[in-house]
Amino acid sequence: MSPDSPRDAVLPAWAWVLLEDYVERSLAARGVMAPTPRGTLEELARLWPDLTCTILVQEPWMGTIRFKRLLRLHGDEMRPFLESPEAFIRERFGGGKFKVNVHHRMHFVNTKNFKLEGPPRWQAAPELEED
Repeated sequence: MSPDSPRDAVLPAWAWVLLEDYVERSLAARGVMAPTPRGTLEELARLWPDLTCTILVQEPWMGTIRFKRLLRLHGDEMRPFLESPEAFIRERFGGGKFKVNVHHRMHFVNTKNFKLEGPPRWQAAPELEED
């Protein structure tokens, strides 16, 4: 899609980068090899309710590191995060090395890392249990 496509009004460009390949593969699996911009938006809308993003933070653990799950957002719950991801994370969890994993149902879609300055308020947060 072009930089000024209708998709830009729906999803920030940084987030589209995470979803674009998955949306295109989904369309291809349905036999749509050259979708129109409208067809791509319709496919994103079809997938949207089942998309999730999970925010994790890197923490030291037994001489190595692990990722503590902090928050899972579903569909439209993701919008405030997508609009301003660094502010969203910093306001809730402070500073640290964060990873955001995007899934569609049980399928891994993509990941994005954020390194934020500030006190690690996430240390006091309980770990999110797996579904």
